[in-house]
Amino acid sequence: MSAFSGATLMITGGTGSFGNTVLKHFLETDIGQIRIFSRDEKKQDDMRHQLQAAHPESAKKVKFYVGDVRDPQSIRDAIPGVDYIFHAAALKQVPSCEFFPMQAVKTNIEGTDNLLRAAVDARVKRVVCLSTDKAAYPINAMGISKAMMEHVICANARVAAERGDTTICCTRYGNVMCSRGSVIPLFIDQIHAGNPITITNPDMTRFLMNLDEAVDLVKFAFEHANPGDLFIQKADACTIGDLAKAVQQLFGDTGTNIIGTRHGEKLYETLMTREERLRSQDMGGYYRVAADSRDLNYDKFFVKGQVLTEAEESYTSHNTTRLDVEGTVKKLLTTDYVREELAGIRHN
Repeated sequence: MSAFSGATLMITGGTGSFGNTVLKHFLETDIGQIRIFSRDEKKQDDMRHQLQAAHPESAKKVKFYVGDVRDPQSIRDAIPGVDYIFHAAALKQVPSCEFFPMQAVKTNIEGTDNLLRAAVDARVKRVVCLSTDKAAYPINAMGISKAMMEHVICANARVAAERGDTTICCTRYGNVMCSRGSVIPLFIDQIHAGNPITITNPDMTRFLMNLDEAVDLVKFAFEHANPGDLFIQKADACTIGDLAKAVQQLFGDTGTNIIGTRHGEKLYETLMTREERLRSQDMGGYYRVAADSRDLNYDKFFVKGQVLTEAEESYTSHNTTRLDVEGTVKKLLTTDYVREELAGIRHN
């Protein structure tokens, strides 16, 4: 009998790629209820009809709440009776956050604080928040807002731990293949249209993770979290150039067009900083980074002699396992999206 047996799970941003994959994992289990909380009523209606058609018996477990993490009252209206929360609501597009940074602040930082305060007040048992590799050594508005989100998570986790009712933790992962904003569907659409695919910089490296792995990471964090913990999955990476070649190997070679780096993009991504790596625990396929448990009375923690504050290197898409083109093809084939596109099933 799992912790989710008979429980109520709320997913913020639940109509997105992550929320749909969570439903695939949980819908046919003995979970009591899944609440989809999002601001897009059209996506909610589409999801409702899809569930009723594909899972007529289980669809009644899913309840829909129109709301926005920016609006604390809409969260409070949806949260009574919730046991667990997966917090996926966010602004995730790097270029759009560069042009509208305050929108990222309102959703990613203030919205997370609104949610966590409501969760603590409602005595929700566990909250797992989703962050991004762009929060580590951030150079763009999206990453900076997610980095601040992580600090908000730690602050709220500390308060929740003092009350003893709610455990709050965080996951951080790299690019999720074929999720909203992923470049892979864009490449496929460009090939279907007979156009060359657009590459920013072929030497960039990016972590590769499929949606099922993203859900597995959140489930692992749920099962193993102490207050304020950060969980990171060990992940493969590839260059953008090899990713483009892999997509073309599957769908056809229409040529490439190098367009240059977009606003706020990095050459490589960091999943764990040098400072975090020093206090990390290797848990097999995952790392756990414990929260800094010190308080503001630093006199208690004074240590004489050499004090290490960082490891020798970060954990990045440059120094993790690097997939070649063939390895990237195999990784792409683990996604439902790519398999369905190859089978001729078009996505809206």
